[in-house]
Order: sequence, then structure tokens, then C-alpha cells
Amino acid sequence: MVNINQQRDSRTAQHSIGSGFGYRSTAEEALLNLDLSGRTALVTGGYSGLGLETTRALVKAGARVIVPARRVDTAERALCGLQNVEIEELDLSDLASIQAFSRRILGRGRGLDMAILSAGIMACPETKVGLGWEAQFAINHLGHFALINSIWPALVAEGGARVVSVSSGAHHITPIRWHDVHFEQGYDRWQAYGQSKTANILFAVELDKRGASQGVRAFAVHPGSILTPLQRHFSKDELVSFGWIDEHGAPADPSFKTPQQGAATQVWAATSLQLIGLGGVYCEDCDIAELAREGVPNGVKDYAVDPLEALRLWNLSVELTSVDISGS
Repeated sequence: MVNINQQRDSRTAQHSIGSGFGYRSTAEEALLNLDLSGRTALVTGGYSGLGLETTRALVKAGARVIVPARRVDTAERALCGLQNVEIEELDLSDLASIQAFSRRILGRGRGLDMAILSAGIMACPETKVGLGWEAQFAINHLGHFALINSIWPALVAEGGARVVSVSSGAHHITPIRWHDVHFEQGYDRWQAYGQSKTANILFAVELDKRGASQGVRAFAVHPGSILTPLQRHFSKDELVSFGWIDEHGAPADPSFKTPQQGAATQVWAATSLQLIGLGGVYCEDCDIAELAREGVPNGVKDYAVDPLEALRLWNLSVELTSVDISGS
């Protein structure tokens, strides 16, 4: 079996590698000719939207998939009929739930080959969870941070793994708001979403730095614009006003991807042989993205891949969750 998590000494350049894939590539195409038999993946949010398409594609390629779910009954209905899928209860907004889930996973004594962090919420009303945390920052970032740190022994057990942090082009909205991370001075749902997506990228940057010596490589990805249950907090009138759907509820923006296309970059980042020895970068359209240019919506903002910002966020996340990679 090829070790897809080999380490290189130098930091990976934030620059296209000419993967041969593109904007309309699908998850199935990204996994074409890959045999994932014997591999185990963990996919948060793996029973809805892009996560569900990710689970389907990985299973079809031969992988066993563990799907954490806050709503286990909903996950069971969504995944009914899929072989090699295990559902485990997990609430990413609850540290006790994360710890209980991690104990169950580690208690099996089996390693993980990949973890795709696809669960998330988008532009929700102001909500506080956990220890008074702003919900989007908590669920999209802190919950995943605590999860990966808690299951670390499973990620290094087989000589390493890949961790894929699902971000968004919405990270262009804002860097980390160090002066008011939890929006105690006034809430803006889009700023909160953008901050959480920036955090997803910075997490991958620092995780890759810390994990590479043990074979754990991390990537952040932008799946593209896709209509999924992620937009549940918008009314139909809002979606029409955005130009995302028409008055009949049908997709109205031809640039939007299908869910199968949206899942492509995350499965590619988790499995591609083209990424052997690489890590700590932001990907889009099944390739490593370029740094964003002023006024261009594609690419990654420099503040989202800044190693000093990544370290600062890591330290804040440890302070908030009291969880860290053992021995780091």
C-alpha cells in the first residue's frame, strides 16, 4: 500500500501543481482508479450535503467510513443501504460529547487513514454554545480542533493520515477577529461565518506543521458554491435575492456546482497520490490554489495561510478547549 502521508522537509508552496482536474470534476472522478480497500475514513457531517456525497464516494472506492452524527436517527435514514459505514454519536458543540466519541474510537485500537471535517453551519442567527462560544466559530472550528487533538493516537497509528479541513471562499470576508472572536460587541452572521472559515484554513496550516514528522498531513479546501442543507438558515426570499434560486426554488446560478462536484476537492485532498509529501495548503477545484489577488474571488487570502496567525489560533484554541496533541 502506497504511503500517501510521506514527509518532506520544506514547506509546501501555495501554488498550483497542475493536477489535471478542474471546476466540474466530481468526487467519483477524483477517486478513479484508487482502491481504498483496507482504509478507514472519518467524515464529520457525512450524512448530509457534501459530507454525504463524500461518504458515498469513499465507500464506492472501497473505504470503511465512520460518520459522527449529532442526529443519529437522521444519519441512519440518510445512509441506509450503504455498506461499510458506521455511525457514532457526536455533538461538535459539546466537549464532553467529543471526549466520549474519542474514547470510543481509540478504544477500538484501530487507526484512521483520513479525517474529512465536513460538518458545519453557515450564517446562523446569533447563538452561543459550549462555554459561551459563538456557534459558528465553535462548531466549524473549535469542535473539529478538539476532535482531531483527541483522536490523535488513531491518526498516527498506521504511520500517519490526512486531515482535510473543509473551509470556503467565504474566508475572504474576514481574518480572525482577535479583538472580539465571540462577537460580544455585536453580531454579524456573515462575519462570523467568514471568521470560522479562515480558522479552518489556519488550523490546517498549524496541524500540518505539527503532524508532518508523524506522517499526519493536513489540507484546507474550498468545495465551491453548492446548494445544500448548509443554507438552512436562509429564507426562500433571501436565496432568491442572492440569485441562488429562482422563484420556483430551482437553482438559478449556473456557476454553482452539483454536490458530487462539490465533494471532489475534499476526497482528492484526502487521497490523491499527487499530494504525497505535501501539506499545509489550501485547495480548490482539485488542485492547490494560488494566493488571492486583489478583487479576485478565487484563491486564498495571505492572512489565512500566515504561519504566525496559525500558531496564534492554535494557542487560543488550546486555551478554550483545554485539548492539545500529546507531547506537542
